[in-house]
Amino acid sequence: MDNVYQFSAESLAGQPVSLSQFEGKVLLIVNTASECGFTPQYAGLQRLHERHAGRGFAVLGFPCNQFGKQEPGDAQQIGQFCETRFQVSFPMFAKIDVNGANAHPLYRWLTGQKPGLLGIEAIKWNFTKFLLRRDGTVYKRYAPTTKPEDIEADIETLLAEPAR
Repeated sequence: MDNVYQFSAESLAGQPVSLSQFEGKVLLIVNTASECGFTPQYAGLQRLHERHAGRGFAVLGFPCNQFGKQEPGDAQQIGQFCETRFQVSFPMFAKIDVNGANAHPLYRWLTGQKPGLLGIEAIKWNFTKFLLRRDGTVYKRYAPTTKPEDIEADIETLLAEPAR
């Protein structure tokens, strides 16, 4: 696979979504969880989405229950939590695995494109972030501890670049 646009995922509503609908946008893809110490990052992710959506930017959230079972809810509970607690308006997808034999193909591709520290491909924890260029290629990977606001300068850089 050459870029993210060749993948699809299921929405929280259970509908297939081709990521090609985000073609030409700068994307921040994040594996999320509702009961994690990093869950407050939803607020920062929403601020980034609101601030830059009009310029061709989107956050895509992928709930995952692989780390400390911190995303136990079903799709309806996850959606309700995100909407009521953090007013999330960016696209949220169905719960997936990001590591192991059942890892979603998107995450196998993302981690292969940008391994973490020491070349380890696995996702370490919830709220690992991948920033993608307008052409759908991975620009940078960020640790769970990286706050959304600390990524803003990189987002601005990519938004200023013309699509390739």
